[in-house]
Amino acid sequence: MRIIELEVNGKKTEVAIDERESLADTLRERLHLTSVKKGCEVGECGACTVLVDGKAVDSCIYLTLWAAGHKVLTVEGITGPGGELSAVQQAFVDEAAVQCGFCTPGLIMTAVEIVGTGRRYTREELRKMISGHLCRCTGYQNILNAIERVVNETHKAVGK
Repeated sequence: MRIIELEVNGKKTEVAIDERESLADTLRERLHLTSVKKGCEVGECGACTVLVDGKAVDSCIYLTLWAAGHKVLTVEGITGPGGELSAVQQAFVDEAAVQCGFCTPGLIMTAVEIVGTGRRYTREELRKMISGHLCRCTGYQNILNAIERVVNETHKAVGK
């Protein structure tokens, strides 16, 4: 076991890990952040997506050791202080972009990265940006609607 330090959802965290342990395992099993879903465990489905220093990564194939000294963000870290939904989460609710919910946390984290760029994207660009996510229920249209909505609302709010 090795002790590392990282920032998880805005809090400095020290955790003992096996050097071969995936970030998904650490987040779920050691830190009890169960929004991180383990789907394929080979980086193909996107259910385990989290942000590391603002960039979306498949945490099932990302070693926790690599996250030492970095900032990790999960769905648990994007809600408001009173538990209110983030703009991305609210857009997913409003656009009915959630069905079974298994893929939702990963898609939300990718959407957070997309919104964080401050750019506008075409629907085709957004389609490509979420192509690393497997959703077996929604057909992706409402997910794209939700992401487009929050990107557009963010641009209106900052006057772009």
